[in-house]
Amino acid sequence: MKVIFQNMKIGEIKLLAQTLDDLWYLSQIIDEGDLVTGRTERKIKVGKEEQKSAKKTFTVKLKTEQVEFHESTNRLRISGIIIEAPETIPKGVHQTIDVEEGTAIKIQKEQWLGYQLEKIKEASSAKFTRILLCILDRELAYFVMLKSQGYEILAELHGEVEKKYDKSIKGKGFYPEIIKKLEEYNDRLKLEKIIIASPAFWKEDLLKEIKNDALRKRIVTATCSSVDKTGIEEVLKRPELKTVLKDERIAKEASLIEDLLKEISKDGAVTYGFTEVENAANSGSVKTLLITDKLINRLKGKGEYKKIDNLMKLADNLKGDIFVLNSKNDPGRKLDSLGGIAALLRYKLNY
Repeated sequence: MKVIFQNMKIGEIKLLAQTLDDLWYLSQIIDEGDLVTGRTERKIKVGKEEQKSAKKTFTVKLKTEQVEFHESTNRLRISGIIIEAPETIPKGVHQTIDVEEGTAIKIQKEQWLGYQLEKIKEASSAKFTRILLCILDRELAYFVMLKSQGYEILAELHGEVEKKYDKSIKGKGFYPEIIKKLEEYNDRLKLEKIIIASPAFWKEDLLKEIKNDALRKRIVTATCSSVDKTGIEEVLKRPELKTVLKDERIAKEASLIEDLLKEISKDGAVTYGFTEVENAANSGSVKTLLITDKLINRLKGKGEYKKIDNLMKLADNLKGDIFVLNSKNDPGRKLDSLGGIAALLRYKLNY
């Protein structure tokens, strides 16, 4: 994400969405009531008698009512009421601004929260390490690109199984095909690190076959118990990878949830559930507030977003850290099982 300009005196920031990750970040930053300015299409009547209509592109300013991130279409939809527009466009009517990769928008808020500005800083910095994860065994290999809000499975290879489509290969050619794929991704994605993980000794065997020194320098090995999505989540928690993954948000989320569950197991300085967390925030004891995007979206859908918005503002004003977790990833799913909201506390509450 690129910050084009910002004027914090009026609470306005103009941003350019450059990646799919940026659209997810924006979906977590833009709130109901925010003023968003961007380009949009609208049918207008044309001709002397205005009997025909045509789609025209305009710049409008909306008062936001709803924000939806459609990952299937790689699009963020911001819906609201038009408050500023060219003369040919009526004010006070509903309109939608579609944000895609390469789209610039202005966001104006009455109050920017610290965690929202931190998200912009994260997305606009170049700190995200480009990491590829390859987990494998004798029959299967997954190639996974780590992203700021999770991961994406890029490809899978099958060994010693019957040929299926173009993904399957015979056993004897398995390692060379894996290495070929690693070299391809390394060149195309400009990788900084490659994590090779497996149960047993498969990773060591593969490493012996890699002769490319430039590729070997980027490789870190790890252990996992299975070659599936559970194995991917397992690798992200491995202690030997904390240095490699320290700047990756998903690793941070996994670490926070581990801390949360440890505190819960020992009845420590922690609380979860909306009412309990709200009480903790009112007492000033919230050190780290954890919320899932699923909970936020659910409250928005019920018209109850103000409840969570006020809670985040209270935690922010008391210098608490706020993290919005993606419910599609393992840390987010675990938090959803606790109601979608929890807090690590500065001290244990006795009520």
